Parts: sequence; structure tokens; C-alpha cells
Amino acid sequence: MAAAPPPLGKYLGEIRALGALASFLWSGAGAAADAYLPRGDGHPVIVYPGLLGSDLTTQALRSRLAGLGYEVHGWGLGQNLGLKPDTLSEIRSQLVAVTRAAGRPASLFGWSLGGLFAREVAKRRPDCVRLVITAGTPCMGDLHATNAWRTYERLNRHAIDDPPIDIDLETLPPVPVTSIYSEEDGIVSPGCADIGCGARHETIRVDSTHIGLVWSAEVLAIAADRLAQVEGEWAPYTTDGAGHAASPL
Repeated sequence: MAAAPPPLGKYLGEIRALGALASFLWSGAGAAADAYLPRGDGHPVIVYPGLLGSDLTTQALRSRLAGLGYEVHGWGLGQNLGLKPDTLSEIRSQLVAVTRAAGRPASLFGWSLGGLFAREVAKRRPDCVRLVITAGTPCMGDLHATNAWRTYERLNRHAIDDPPIDIDLETLPPVPVTSIYSEEDGIVSPGCADIGCGARHETIRVDSTHIGLVWSAEVLAIAADRLAQVEGEWAPYTTDGAGHAASPL
């Protein structure tokens, strides 16, 4: 795995995320915007924001997922400022409450750092989790291979590789996991988000900036496909020959 963060050119290229947001909002306008995507079965989906993000950041994605027929929840903890001693206990309490109310497990979508939270809570309460989808989540190799670790450490009283609770980032939860990454990511080195492929886990490449992953029609198409699988069944995502998500964008 590469130990270096993305180069300056890609980091500066994150400004393109503003265009991605505009495009995502425009493409979501109209009743038939996502008619080509599979419909949901109404099960709950919880979306976790990345570092410095909040439920406002993920609102557009959550709205599109709700439009597909899911019971969609934000994480409800304000701005994501990093892993605090009580963060996982709070999101675990929300997960338990959501699944008890729904009477069935929830799927978890985590963008960037939010994906780490999704993975970790799925390890602690796999009985409450149907599957996990992460986008641009650094979970493998050297966590300094990002352009965000200094910001993270300024916001927290611990080093990025010395969290305040006992966690093993590279261990996968015992539920299906889809990790989405981009070679154009200017924040997280692509290798940090590559979990490989196996019996119940997969890595999928898309074309996006890091920030734009949460406003990507390609990511939405992958999430819709993964979420629409029958509960208890899982198969790898089908891509075209180039390894891109096969969706009519």
C-alpha cells in the first residue's frame, strides 16, 4: 500500500466537488430522476458524514436514497470532528433504536471517516446491520497516507493511529462490505480504501474527487444496487470491463 498522501495536484482538484454537487442536485430534480435505479424495500439506512461533514453534507444523498424507497436517517451528531471516547456508543445506541423501531436490520453508508464509524459499529452490533457501504474510507495501511490526518489531529487529543478506544481498523465486520474508492481522490490515497474482494466484501472504483463521492451519481447507482439485494443474500457488484460502475449516467 502506498504510504504517501495524494499529490498536491489532486488535492487542489477537490474544488471540482462543487461542480459535482451542482450536477447531483440538478440530476435529482424531477419525479423520474432515478427511475433507472432499483427500488428499495423500505429497510432503514443510516448515513454517516466524513470529517468536518454533517447531516447537511449528506442531505442530497439521503434524499435520493429516500426517494428510492428506504427509511433513511442521518447520524444526528452534528459535525463530525473525529473519534471521541463516546462516539461509537452514541451511534450504536442510534443503530439499536432504529432497528428495533423498524423490526429489521439497517444498512450503513459511511463517507470517508464516517465509513470507519459504520464498519466499527457493525463489528459491535452485527445483528443490527444488513450491510455496510463505504466511500473514500481510509481503513488499510498507513493512515498518514491522507491529506486530512493533520486536520484530524488538530481537532482531537490523540494521534490518528492511536484512537481513544480499542479498534482494529483493518478487520472487516462480519457482514457484507462494499468499499468505493477513486483514483482521483485528493484526500485519501486510493490504496487506503482498497479492501480487496472476497466472499462477502468488495472494492469498486469510481471517477470522483474525495469530497464529490457523497454527491456522485455513480456512487448512488452502486449504493442503490447494493441496498436492493434481498436481505440475507449477497453477490458482488457487476461492473463493465474497465472496472467502472455500470450505470446509465
